[in-house]
Amino acid sequence: MTQLAEVKVEALKTQEFIAERVKEIQDAVGDGIAINALSGGVDSSVVTMIGHAALGEKLKTYFIDNGIMREGEPARIVSLFKKLGVKVEILDAQKEFFTAFKGLRDPEKKRHAVTDVFYKKVFGKLVKDSKAHFLLQGTIYTDVEETVAGIKRQHNILAQLGIDTKKQYGYTVLEPLINLRKPAVRIVGEALGLPEEIFNRPPFPGPALAARIIGEVTPERVAIVRKATTIVEEEIPVSDTGAFQCMAILHDDRVTGMRDGKRDYGLQIEVRSWNTADAVTASPTNIPFSKLEHMAERLTNEVPGVVNVVYNITKKPPSTMEVV
Repeated sequence: MTQLAEVKVEALKTQEFIAERVKEIQDAVGDGIAINALSGGVDSSVVTMIGHAALGEKLKTYFIDNGIMREGEPARIVSLFKKLGVKVEILDAQKEFFTAFKGLRDPEKKRHAVTDVFYKKVFGKLVKDSKAHFLLQGTIYTDVEETVAGIKRQHNILAQLGIDTKKQYGYTVLEPLINLRKPAVRIVGEALGLPEEIFNRPPFPGPALAARIIGEVTPERVAIVRKATTIVEEEIPVSDTGAFQCMAILHDDRVTGMRDGKRDYGLQIEVRSWNTADAVTASPTNIPFSKLEHMAERLTNEVPGVVNVVYNITKKPPSTMEVV
């Protein structure tokens, strides 16, 4: 971290920053091509626009359908970027990811599995087949900070952990946003012409819904947390609450509930919603109890197997924003 200088919002010269990053990418890639990893989140979307400005058709952008994204996300993102003049190809890698998750319960092992599949099996093959030597991705300052501090490993942190991507995966990773935190990234995104629904989008973890499942990640458990996520985001939209992000988390242990006068041994969903300026510290959003009650009713009635809903009221620290 000693060599990584943060560019704070008050010091950010947006157009100058964009021009510098465009030139850096052009100088690095030269006459070659680069692969771009687009997830649809704020960071990767901003990198996509910078990379597109730098390389045009020489940038090959892929949305990796890993099976752990929000409902309808792949098609939505491809359509949105098509309107922005950026061609995005969907690559189905669900089998690879769920195979890697099988039997894993430990959070760090699950994060490592995401890293391994992304960089070795998926992008490694793409780079080899396309003869590209560079991969663009949306690593930001906070990702590095939390990983190096040992709080939790972000799946996109490589060089900062001593991983030689050229040697291990066969390509060099370019990280245009690594000096910025989320608020600065949003400013750059707006300047690049991204729609507000993207540059102001709530953060979404690199491991996607796998980061919101305690215990093993399976297609069945992802389907549960995906449905719960849709309900939570509908019931407490950040546009209304002013929250930084909100989420649904699927717990591992089953809990005792009851339906129609009979025992229903079911699932528990934890809801989190955060207010923060920089994601370094955060407080739970003060949501009216009536709103929480209504959300709980929807979750227990609309998500199969859910019998209990809790709302997290712990600050960060000691909590972290994501559970895994």
